[in-house]
Amino acid sequence: MTEQAVKLGSRGVLVVGASVAGVRVARDLRRHGFDGRITIAGAEESLPYDKPPLSKQYLAGTFDTARLSLIEPSELEALRLDLRLGAKAVSLSAHDRIVVDDAGRELAYDVCVVATGASARPSPWGGGERVHLLRTLGDSARLKAAITPGARVVVIGAGLIGSEVASTSAKLGAQVTVIDPLRSPMAKLAGEDLAGVIESAHARHGVRAHFGVGVAGLSDDSQSVTVRLTTSEEIEADLAVVGIGVSTNDAWLAGSGAETGQGVECDEYGRVVGLAGVYAAGDVARWPRPPLGIPQRVEHWTNAVEQAATVAYNIVHQDSPVANKPTDYMWSDQYDLKLQVVGWPALSTLHCVIGEPSALPPRFAALFADDRNALSAAVTVNWPRALAECRRLLDESADVVAARDRLEALHRPAPSQLSS
Repeated sequence: MTEQAVKLGSRGVLVVGASVAGVRVARDLRRHGFDGRITIAGAEESLPYDKPPLSKQYLAGTFDTARLSLIEPSELEALRLDLRLGAKAVSLSAHDRIVVDDAGRELAYDVCVVATGASARPSPWGGGERVHLLRTLGDSARLKAAITPGARVVVIGAGLIGSEVASTSAKLGAQVTVIDPLRSPMAKLAGEDLAGVIESAHARHGVRAHFGVGVAGLSDDSQSVTVRLTTSEEIEADLAVVGIGVSTNDAWLAGSGAETGQGVECDEYGRVVGLAGVYAAGDVARWPRPPLGIPQRVEHWTNAVEQAATVAYNIVHQDSPVANKPTDYMWSDQYDLKLQVVGWPALSTLHCVIGEPSALPPRFAALFADDRNALSAAVTVNWPRALAECRRLLDESADVVAARDRLEALHRPAPSQLSS
């Protein structure tokens, strides 16, 4: 057996966190033949739900809570999963193999999986009921009730969540202003060269943007909220949404032997460094990432699903664990843009753009190369077929020129279309 292998006995596997990573670990354990006890402890009272729609379809009112469900009660029963809701973990004893929740209840385990995710970073400027965060189902429900046609909405932070909230709010008929201290807020995801496409979408849909400008202060009362910019300009609104990042939910592990504060550090198999019998997956976890192998957190849905699959396999096959091979894929729906990204454009060099970035709506693919001239990342807008092809080409470590030729062939109309 490997050094960190742990015998699975009557205590079974305890999954702390009813997140997408936590639910997928439990489901994949059964898929890999684990027949023992599985307990999922979730901090919220709600049944496990999916979070990407909270800033899009659920906020817009096109999804109800049933559409958010990660697992139905019938599947919980079929998989023999013991789901404990309202059980927020407050400590872990690696020696005794026990997690204690905020009601003082002890949850024993043979193997523990930390899947507690992250929380929205609170407003550093304070604020009352008119200042919103967006991370949970309750957050989204409160925000949905506040965004009415004509409402003045200020979104502080134009990253993924902020941009999606701005887009959804505009579709609901609100008057939207978005603020971010970065001049190209989406450059980290889409690359500096393509961030302008997203920025122009804000303007095209009537959203006023203040990029490269910070927030100096915020105040609110029963009537309105006022945001003061570093330029001394003041923006009055009916509500503000603060989307300035997250804090990892790992403080409860303090004193356990695990590193905390910036996410739980894991090895390439998902095992928490310094804690035998403990794994971690999802937004709370830092796993080694290629090409440098430096532990990093990645907050994308696909990453959580892939890490969960790796953890489940390695719990069942502790004698022959497999290393995680990340896909590095994310998507976002903003205005009339279906944005899909594979790889890390910000760490690569733009090679070419195929399609029509200036069309309304735009439809194109951008290919990025590494220093060996291999395809290393791709961004597509409103072109899902090109994204699927890029994922396949990345798996094949294709030359970027060959990838360009393939996408140009996809973009050209077929002969039958030319003659019609």
